[in-house]
Amino acid sequence: MIDLAARADQRLSPTDMAILDAARACVVDFGVRRTTLTEVARRAGVSRPTVYRRWPDTGSLIAELLVRELRTIVAETMPDTGLGLDRLVRGIVAGAAAVRANAVFAKIFRTDTDLMLTYVFGRLGRNQRTLIELFATAIRIGQEDGSIRAGEPEQLAAMLLLIAQSAVQSAGTMAPLLEGAQFDTELARAIEGYLLP
Repeated sequence: MIDLAARADQRLSPTDMAILDAARACVVDFGVRRTTLTEVARRAGVSRPTVYRRWPDTGSLIAELLVRELRTIVAETMPDTGLGLDRLVRGIVAGAAAVRANAVFAKIFRTDTDLMLTYVFGRLGRNQRTLIELFATAIRIGQEDGSIRAGEPEQLAAMLLLIAQSAVQSAGTMAPLLEGAQFDTELARAIEGYLLP
C-alpha cells in the first residue's frame, strides 16, 4: 500500500507543520472564508512573510491542509492485512467515518460547501487522485487474490471514489434514515456489491 502520511511528512519542516496546525485551528474556529494568513501566522508564532514564502495565498494553504488531513485519515484507517476486497471495504468505510468525524471536513461541509463544489463538479483534486491511486492498488491486490472482480483498476477505483465521496458529503441529509453503524453497514454492502466477482 501507499504510505501517504510518511511521504507527506518527509517534505514538511517543523515550521510548515506549525503553520498547517495553525491553519487547521483557524478553519475549525472560523471556516475557510474567514481564515486569513495573518491569523495563521499569529497562531503559528511566525511572521507573515514566513507563511507567504511557503503558501502564496489562503487557498493554497487550505488545499495543503486538506491533503494533510486526508493523508492522516488514510494512514490511520487503511488496513494492511486481509484479502484485497476486505481490506478495501474496511478501509473505505473506516475512512468515510473518519472524514465525517473530522473537525476540518465537518466545518467545510457545514459552512464552506462552495469550496467542495469545484471538486464535485469541476475537476479532480490531489486528494481525489491520491485516493484513486490507493484504491486501484488495493483493487489489483484483490484481483490477484480473486476477491475482486475483473475490470480496469483505475475505472473501478474512480467509481469507488464517486460512491464514497457522495456517501460522505450527503451523510448529514440521510442521518434520520442511516446513522452511525447503519450507515457504515450499508456503505460496506454497496462497495462489496460493486466489487464482488
